Amino acid sequence: MKRAIIMYLLLVVIVYIVFAYFFVDWKNWNKYYPTVQFFIICNLLYNFLFYNHTLWRYHAVTVDWLNHTLIDLTFSFIIVPVVIMIFLRYYPKGKKRFFYMGIWITYFTVLEYLFYKKGLFIYENDWNLFWSGVFNFILFTMVRIHYKSPVTALIVSIPLIAFLLVLFHPPLSSLK
Repeated sequence: MKRAIIMYLLLVVIVYIVFAYFFVDWKNWNKYYPTVQFFIICNLLYNFLFYNHTLWRYHAVTVDWLNHTLIDLTFSFIIVPVVIMIFLRYYPKGKKRFFYMGIWITYFTVLEYLFYKKGLFIYENDWNLFWSGVFNFILFTMVRIHYKSPVTALIVSIPLIAFLLVLFHPPLSSLK
C-alpha cells in the first residue's frame, strides 16, 4: 500500500509534467511567471504562518518522510504552476470565461474530494469541501486578476485574507 501511494504521487507529477509539455506555452512562460510566484508566495506564507493550525493538510499514508510539507511543496512548485500556466493560456473572452472558470473550479474541487475519500486530504478547524469550493473560486479569480493587474490582486487579497482569518484561524497572537 505504501508503495502504491508513493507511486500515485509520482504518477500525478508525471501527468502534470506531460500536461506542461503539451499545454504550457513555454515560449511565453515569463508572462505567467509573476502570477505563479504570487500563488507560491501566498501558499508558502499560509503554510509557514499557520503551521500548527491549518485548514487542510495532505495526509501521507506512506513512508514517514512523505509528509504534508513535501506533498505541498510538490503541488506548489510543480503541479499548481502548470495548472496556472494552462489556465491563463487558454482563458477565453466573453461569456465563455464563466464556463471555463466553472470547469477549473469543479476540477480542483472534485480532485480534492477524491483525495479526501482516499484519506489523502484531511480537513481541519471547521474547513470542509464547501469551503474548498469557495476557496477554489477565489483562487482562480485571484489568479486571473493578478495576471491582468497585480496591484489590483494585492489590494483585493487583503480583505479576502482578513475574512478567512476571522472565520477560521486563531488569534495571530497565538502564532509561535
